[in-house]
Amino acid sequence: MKASRRVLWFAFLLVISSAKIAAAAPQDADRAAIEKSVQTYMDSWNSHNVHAVAMTYAEDCDFVNNFGDVTHGRAGMEATFGPFMTGVYSETHQTGKMRSIRFLKPDVAAVDVDWEMTGAKNQDGTARPTRKGIHSLVMTKQGDGSWLIAVMHVHEFTATPKITNPGMTGAPSPATK
Repeated sequence: MKASRRVLWFAFLLVISSAKIAAAAPQDADRAAIEKSVQTYMDSWNSHNVHAVAMTYAEDCDFVNNFGDVTHGRAGMEATFGPFMTGVYSETHQTGKMRSIRFLKPDVAAVDVDWEMTGAKNQDGTARPTRKGIHSLVMTKQGDGSWLIAVMHVHEFTATPKITNPGMTGAPSPATK
């Protein structure tokens, strides 16, 4: 009788352990997918392909730069960053290192990425120093298992002069009006 209880207890523990492992596996896959999406963003930026950069964002995304200017939606991202990618950011290279991923829900994650950018210019064409900061992201899981940026806030640790662009209004997004 005692042996059968031990076998049942062992079987119970095995089932519980397997369930915990199975539950953890999707989060590991999601972490890898988030890291891949962030790398795709960096690679798209470094190829200076504004459309590819915009495609790393959700259709109804919100982007807030380090000056508090707001851009809404993929079309807004392309309109805003297009002139930059052919101008002051045309020779930039951006790298990122994952700082943290926190799942708020199975399909929503808060992500912080330490970033560094070289090659940026001022509006007068002079070189800017290396820029560093954190991208604070809210990312959402898509039906195909990929993750897109729904919200990005740029925090910059280096002093940088503001570059004006009529596409960045500083107005709140339609969702917050």
